[in-house]
Amino acid sequence: MSSPTGPASGLPVRMPRPRQPGRHRRPEPLAAPEGAPALVLAVPGVPSVATRGLAEEVVSIARSELPGLDARIGYLDGNDEFPTLQSVLTRAAEERAARFEQARAAGADVSEPDGPVAVVVPLLAGPDNALLRRVRQAVMDSRVAADLTDVLGPHPLLAEALHVRLSEAGLARADRARLFTVATAADGIILASVGGEDAVQAAGITGMLLAARLAVPVMAAALDEEGAIAATAEQLRGSGSQHLALAPYLIGPELDAGLLDAAAKEAGCSAAEALGPYPAIGKLALAKYTTALGIAPQQPQRAPVR
Repeated sequence: MSSPTGPASGLPVRMPRPRQPGRHRRPEPLAAPEGAPALVLAVPGVPSVATRGLAEEVVSIARSELPGLDARIGYLDGNDEFPTLQSVLTRAAEERAARFEQARAAGADVSEPDGPVAVVVPLLAGPDNALLRRVRQAVMDSRVAADLTDVLGPHPLLAEALHVRLSEAGLARADRARLFTVATAADGIILASVGGEDAVQAAGITGMLLAARLAVPVMAAALDEEGAIAATAEQLRGSGSQHLALAPYLIGPELDAGLLDAAAKEAGCSAAEALGPYPAIGKLALAKYTTALGIAPQQPQRAPVR
């Protein structure tokens, strides 16, 4: 059985990379400061075994990048099996208070902890105002001192992740330099988001980066707005694109079941998978956490455009 702080027994756990020998070795990664706040991943959508596996992979990536990180998972729609964001924050506060009392009882010269108990990172690629309001409300209801970060995008690493998902679906070349032929490669991409106009605009920024990688037009559209995907498909076809692909600018848990398939069918195109636990997601979540605390491990780097 899994816990808010880690994967269930038997699941693979990412470990910190071993230090390489030689004078050209990579810098030793920083460790989480003693007593640092917890990173709490706020997961939207209906909890499921698949959602939990995705979230655990994301926090595992973050832990591998910052040894000693206290990373936990809280669900907006949690239940007895999937702990709510509010309950995870409350537990983190109780555990910090208990550690302080134990240290004081042992005679240690410690001052009462201040600063945030946790840094809450929404597991969202783009802004979804309705979901973000619920995250803020859960933080407020917990009565715990916690910082709330921005969503993960837009970011070049998300353009990289979209490229990979498209290539996995056979809708884009994985390697531009070698000019591998992909018979089904799309000549126009619809970048699908949820969360309203702000989400579409944020997706559009990442879409420009994706267009530069693929050298094809990319247009963002709202997956949760009736007819928006089909209208964007017609616009791309009107400008000369014939073989279209739908790329979800979504991590996965926030995506309603069947919505992507229905939109792809309406637009008459194939669809790639959601971003899921792509390594960049864990690295960006950690970057949000370290920025909020003012500590600076190595910033996540995008792979070179090939």
